[in-house]
Amino acid sequence: MKGYRLLMYIFIAIILGVAIGSIVPENIIRFFATFNELFGNFLSFVVPLIILGFIAPGIGTLGKGAGKLLGLTALIAYTSTIIAGIVAFFVAKGAYPVILKGQSLTTLGDPSEGLAKSFVELDIAPPIDVMTALILAFVLGLGMISIKGDTLLNVMNELRDIIQLVISKVIIPLLPFHIFGIFANMTFAGQVGTVLNVFAKVFIMIILLHILYLIFQYSMAGTFSKQNPFVMLKTMSPAYFTALGTQSSAATIPVTLERTKKLNVRERIADFTIPLLANIHLSGSTITLVSCSMAILYLQGDPATFVKYLPFILMLGVTMVAAPGVPGGAVVAALGLLESMLGFGQTMLSLMIALYVAQDSLGTACNVTGDGAITSLVHSISKRNIPEA
Repeated sequence: MKGYRLLMYIFIAIILGVAIGSIVPENIIRFFATFNELFGNFLSFVVPLIILGFIAPGIGTLGKGAGKLLGLTALIAYTSTIIAGIVAFFVAKGAYPVILKGQSLTTLGDPSEGLAKSFVELDIAPPIDVMTALILAFVLGLGMISIKGDTLLNVMNELRDIIQLVISKVIIPLLPFHIFGIFANMTFAGQVGTVLNVFAKVFIMIILLHILYLIFQYSMAGTFSKQNPFVMLKTMSPAYFTALGTQSSAATIPVTLERTKKLNVRERIADFTIPLLANIHLSGSTITLVSCSMAILYLQGDPATFVKYLPFILMLGVTMVAAPGVPGGAVVAALGLLESMLGFGQTMLSLMIALYVAQDSLGTACNVTGDGAITSLVHSISKRNIPEA
């Protein structure tokens, strides 16, 4: 019930945000933006601690199966991301000559330009960055297995308990207010509508691809776990809509974790995989990046080829692991590849950012919902080799 109550609050927050954002003055919107600034910075501060606090003790308590579990999770996540990119390429290759026929590239503004600003600018630096937290969690977790000591493991378990308390008492209760502020500000700015009007057909195609890919992921997971894939998707729906509002895989970790544990997955496997997958499984973002970049190239008269795009997709699956778990992080991480491998100039890069940010939440929602399927697959494949204790 807790997950669906949160889902209801998120729906209300989105509706109120859209309604209020269109009628209230800028100073009121700036008040909401100030809350989002503070809460967003707090999330950025906590995210590395969530990763460290869940992954390190997760590895440490899994014993000899931890190395295999880590490799299995990373392999399935990367494979899923690459398949998503390849599917997006071929769908876009076949669809764009039809749905974009007669259209040409127009200059769009950056969607972030019109957003109301916070009254205060507070930079709360995370204790460590996300990639450092990931590597440190791996080193500490595998190290705890090797030395077979309990002291550090007890410390990490207590850190996990503290982080769980922060999640349940601070982050989850404030998430609906954060989502409300995001949608109120976006509505006030009115910036997303312009982009959606120009690329509406592309976005519809992306949404359909996200849905079909999630059905594919849960069909695979359901086959291995002998569950109904559509029931599994329904169970994960609160995570989908939370990500839709926050635009952040990292901010959605608490909800994704809570819902994934209801997929008949062992808790300690979910505790290990979900924070990890929030950073390495980006199938939805890959579908979006491939589709948007191909649309820009097509509208400029530069047809994309598979020989040109396959290396880009393969590198994208690795590069986006370094993306910060914040709105727009994936496209920022991908800018270097767009420029060096696809020949994007500054104007094309600016347009790519505008298109991606306008619907970033959809890709993020696909990412985190797919994390439940990946976790279920990892559980089904590994349960024979990892002891229950």
